[in-house]
Amino acid sequence: MIVEDERRIAAYVKRGLEEHGYAVDVVHSGQDALYWAGSTPYDMILLDILLPPPNGLVVCRELRRQGSRVPILMLTARGAVDERVAGLDAGADDYLVKPFSLKELLARMRALTRRSDGGDGSPLLTLADLTMDTTTRRVTRAGDEITLTSKEYAVLECFLREPERVLTREAIAEHVWNYDVHHESNVVDVYIRNLRRKVDDPHPRKLLQTVRGAGYRLTERGAGP
Repeated sequence: MIVEDERRIAAYVKRGLEEHGYAVDVVHSGQDALYWAGSTPYDMILLDILLPPPNGLVVCRELRRQGSRVPILMLTARGAVDERVAGLDAGADDYLVKPFSLKELLARMRALTRRSDGGDGSPLLTLADLTMDTTTRRVTRAGDEITLTSKEYAVLECFLREPERVLTREAIAEHVWNYDVHHESNVVDVYIRNLRRKVDDPHPRKLLQTVRGAGYRLTERGAGP
């Protein structure tokens, strides 16, 4: 979720993140931020400090008071050291000074994601002979590079971040498409078929598994040799 009252900046960041496979919701006030954060399981919040009330510091403190552990990246004004300190003290995980480049924002988001996943800080996600480099967005299987669309990459990343776990269609859709997009009932199935064609079909060992009546999972115990 992007929380930013400057609509031009919000639109720019939203477009940039979507081009890199993120699902993004945008709100423009602290009040809306608290409402949406309380009703939607976001993976990360980009939170401006200067907002229509309550401001970003109040929003951050309130989310932490409620027990939320969602990673929060605070957006602050250039040279406002006191703001940055106040943001970290309020519970933010990191901050980024405006104006910022999209490249730096993406790098900080990747770092926060690795940290919140409890990983070792490595940008590599691996299962069996399948590897995803979240820095370069390069995906390989048995050393062979796989070309994916941004949405195919996002779906596969969902599985690689939670290997062996059964993911429902709804859970996948929540992470890959934003709240406003209408999902046809078979849209996730279409992307799973595309991933199977690229990730599994060229190899004897099948990693993507259908769990009847529940969803899908990426597993080392797949069919084949």
